[in-house]
Amino acid sequence: MVYKYRNVEIYFRFIDRKKRTTNIYLHGWGVDHKTLFFCDDILKNQNSLYVDLPPFGKSEAPASDWSIFTYANLIVSLCEKLQIKSFNLIGHSFGGRIAIIVATICKEETQKLVLIDSAGLKPHRSFKYHFKVLSYKFRKKFGFDTSKYGSDDYKSLDKNMRPIFNSIVNTHLDDFLPLIKKDTLIIFGEKDTATPLYMAKRFRKKLKNSRLVVLKDAGHFCFNDKRFEFLTELRKFVEGEKG
Repeated sequence: MVYKYRNVEIYFRFIDRKKRTTNIYLHGWGVDHKTLFFCDDILKNQNSLYVDLPPFGKSEAPASDWSIFTYANLIVSLCEKLQIKSFNLIGHSFGGRIAIIVATICKEETQKLVLIDSAGLKPHRSFKYHFKVLSYKFRKKFGFDTSKYGSDDYKSLDKNMRPIFNSIVNTHLDDFLPLIKKDTLIIFGEKDTATPLYMAKRFRKKLKNSRLVVLKDAGHFCFNDKRFEFLTELRKFVEGEKG
């Protein structure tokens, strides 16, 4: 189905099982809702909402003034349209950023939060990184070629999406975490290099009612590397099992 938000067509898939609570799945950057669709095979005690976060999947590209807060407001607006009043937020990487904000805005509606290799924290930066930034600014100011600078994600984007990407990665959500009181499951891959394990430990420290699960020999897409272990932990948490 398609929902129009700020003149952008957003593709979503809502599986309505007439249950009280809906699991809202928020995918990572550069992919679409299908990366998390496998979760529906085991979580059948709730409704499911999958969204292609723009410009990915079947959704249109947003205007260049979007920020991470626009994405969060999109999810809140879609929930209002679908009359979803109770939900669990399940976010991977970029989707974790959105989940953090939505959980902060919608304190009553949010029941549980799952952060999978989540982004959103201010990263540790090395001297090499800062030197590279200064070099980029110098070359840009004096008209030199800067095409080699930027991450692969940044380089793959068109001109309109690059300001959005820069805004998102430079918006740090550390101060939001103490505001979240709901039970939270943090799942990280042991060998994640995109959002390293030190971030998982900071999430655990700052989120009062949280539990951290580290999947060994798994990377940034830990749910692909360790599918069985991931699903076991997710199901136990969402369905309220102990152990």
